[in-house]
Amino acid sequence: MGCGKRDAQTTLVRVVSSADGTLTVARDRQQQGRSGYLHVDQECYNRFAARKGSLRSLRRTIERPARLALIAELKLPDSGVVRG
Repeated sequence: MGCGKRDAQTTLVRVVSSADGTLTVARDRQQQGRSGYLHVDQECYNRFAARKGSLRSLRRTIERPARLALIAELKLPDSGVVRG
């Protein structure tokens, strides 16, 4: 969803979209919903924030404020981001 590079799921963080367009970090593989993956690095975050239009993996358009809120959550040191 961000940089577009392919990588093993274990090196990525899973992001789930809810019906109202809210994005959340999937802390485990059990959370249901449309999802996509991001690398846990600044370059990927920047590209994710800058993208316009629909995200194919989520099958919807996510507004920029929602993208920025997710990035802020991912940057928190105690966010508990689990890769894969």
